[in-house]
Amino acid sequence: MATGEVVAVKVLASDSSQGEREFQTEVALLSRLHHRNLVNLVGYCVEKGQRILIYEYMSNGNLASLLYDDNKRSLSWQERLQIAHDVAHGIEYLHEGAVPPVIHRDLKSANILLDHSMRAKVADFGLSKEEVYDGRKSGLKGTYGYMDPDYMSTSKFTKKSDVYSFGIILFELITAINPQQGLMEYIDLAAIGEEGKADWDEILDKNLIAGNIAEEVRILADVAYRCINKNPRKRPWISEVTQAISRIRQLQLMKLDTLNLPRSETRTVLRRIEHQHVELSDLTSMKELTPITA
Repeated sequence: MATGEVVAVKVLASDSSQGEREFQTEVALLSRLHHRNLVNLVGYCVEKGQRILIYEYMSNGNLASLLYDDNKRSLSWQERLQIAHDVAHGIEYLHEGAVPPVIHRDLKSANILLDHSMRAKVADFGLSKEEVYDGRKSGLKGTYGYMDPDYMSTSKFTKKSDVYSFGIILFELITAINPQQGLMEYIDLAAIGEEGKADWDEILDKNLIAGNIAEEVRILADVAYRCINKNPRKRPWISEVTQAISRIRQLQLMKLDTLNLPRSETRTVLRRIEHQHVELSDLTSMKELTPITA
């Protein structure tokens, strides 16, 4: 740009009615949606039949590439947890901060972009819809591996459908297994585990095995598993998911603090960690949620 700012340019197909609809949707929504965890639309133009969208440049690309490309670099547990936290905040803004609320409808790791500081932002709002209950059903749209089974059977997409997709993204961060290459099969096997208890260690990304993070990973996996419950009513709201991830991050930070504290203060921090464990256990073990329409 003339200002010297680096931007990303997306050129949509000029001969596609679908492309026209997605262009109009993206411009309309991103012109009014502003949050630190949503990709910013810098501008747009229509010239000689071409539709062009201009976004802020996200120098670390998308999450899918970081997880699956051959030349990928390994993401640390701290980075993965921060990405989960950022994305949860972005979705929470769409569902509970925007007026009217917005349902993304195509949440996936390829639509999670990362800036130079590895902070995550939700992108690609071409399939998004404002939450208006008009009783109509829409044709199936989205990406295989991330689509809510309830949506596929009813054609009704709700906030809980976005929560399902986010649950899949959380499992991607934990396992680095592509949803289009059997992720659900691995999840189902691990969920049974021995003695009927989930054994998430079986599907943990080998790059995360080192370090004292096993308990945090298990807690996040329990949260993710609630998100992908086949019954939408039993899935948490995104605000509950954000709260759980925030507490996992607090737990992680307190553990790091204990490494640098004098022995006299360590006991106090350990008691706080134990209290956080109890609260997280309560969040992840709830069998039923308040019966609110999804």
